[in-house]
Amino acid sequence: MAGETGEATPEPLPTGARPAGAKVIAAILLVEALGLLAAAGWYLYGLLTSTPTSLGGAVFTMVFLVVLAIWLLAVSYNLLRGYRWTRSAALVFQLFMIVIAIPTLSAGVVIVGVALLLPAAAVVLLLFTKPVVAHTTRTADSPKVL
Repeated sequence: MAGETGEATPEPLPTGARPAGAKVIAAILLVEALGLLAAAGWYLYGLLTSTPTSLGGAVFTMVFLVVLAIWLLAVSYNLLRGYRWTRSAALVFQLFMIVIAIPTLSAGVVIVGVALLLPAAAVVLLLFTKPVVAHTTRTADSPKVL
């Protein structure tokens, strides 16, 4: 299919063409993003109801959590669309989750540690399956990419 300028435009991905692994990864990233937004809300509640030790630190942490949640939402959405860069973004975040989960488990907070570790491990495993790798091969919507 060619546009008016003679450049090829990519075909839209059919909804049924998305592998189950990509859907599971996107769902896990969505839940993690919602968890980060909940943590940001908890920080906001703390800022409004008590005096933090470091106001700047608390505000920075809250803003950082919101930005990270928005980033994860973008990764989740674009992973479903089949973009290649989403694999590395999802992998890096899950590695951070594993780095946080291991000391949490070692500290004896087993429920939280397992809640952080299992979804991260599932995403890492699914990211390297053939259907997910094959699905995530798009680099851009149009040939003009900066």
